[in-house]
Amino acid sequence: MIELDPDGGRFARVLRDTIDQLLNGEATGRYDWATLFKTEKTHAGTLVEINLQREFQFNDGVDMDYCIEGIDVDCKYSQNFGSWMIPPEAEGHLCLLVWADDYQSLWSAGLLRIKREWLNVGANRDMKFTVKAEHRSKVTWLWKDAALPENILLHLAPSTRSRILIPGRNKGQERVRELFRAVHGKRIGRGVVRTAAQQLDYMARVREGSKGRARPALRPDGIIILGDYHSHQAVARDLGGPVPEEGEFVAHRVVRARAKHHGRPQAEIDGEFWVVADPGDAVETAPKLPEAQASRGESAQ
Repeated sequence: MIELDPDGGRFARVLRDTIDQLLNGEATGRYDWATLFKTEKTHAGTLVEINLQREFQFNDGVDMDYCIEGIDVDCKYSQNFGSWMIPPEAEGHLCLLVWADDYQSLWSAGLLRIKREWLNVGANRDMKFTVKAEHRSKVTWLWKDAALPENILLHLAPSTRSRILIPGRNKGQERVRELFRAVHGKRIGRGVVRTAAQQLDYMARVREGSKGRARPALRPDGIIILGDYHSHQAVARDLGGPVPEEGEFVAHRVVRARAKHHGRPQAEIDGEFWVVADPGDAVETAPKLPEAQASRGESAQ
């Protein structure tokens, strides 16, 4: 798996997308794992298993979930570290143990060949077991405490979040504008935009077009919204901030570069050089961002 995903980025995106899939913010407005129903949390493991197989094209296993390099591997996910539920039939097989925590923005995945003496006795109805704490050190971690793409809404100050998630069926465009007005210098995933918009055409709330959309509406406030266009990614790098990856955005308030900004990261946009604004800088109308050929996920942005 390391060869397929050297930095774990693909694996992390699967976990982020799966959690967002469960939250279903577009329909529900939810952003917090704690608001899921018990049945939804139980279904999380199945969705992680399915979505990992889709992403990495693992073959079906003979007795376990996957066949990887000719070896049967069972996939077990838990939101709580160490609480993987191991079925009796997994004894002697490799298990891919996956953990992700939206509150800590961390995830891990490792391999363990199951031995009965390493497991706690199952107390549930289907007699599944958990790995004894003293034997978790036997897990071969492929990725340990890696960064999970942040659930921005979950980690905002309550006052900021309440300004964004204003109630109202037809407030999607306003919520998306407020999201990019409030959150700067962070990678904002499509799941966050979907939850803010709560509309089927949520990506349209960001694009150029009518003046109510986020990009043109926030330009007078000096705010640019970078997507995963190659040209936007170049601007993000030049500004010295995070670079939006597939399906992500990064917003900044910018001002024209002046002598006082000497040595600061600068990006050339529309024939002028711009820097990320300091809090005390006067507001300047932001430049219109360049159009470019889309990257893999940008066709929707």
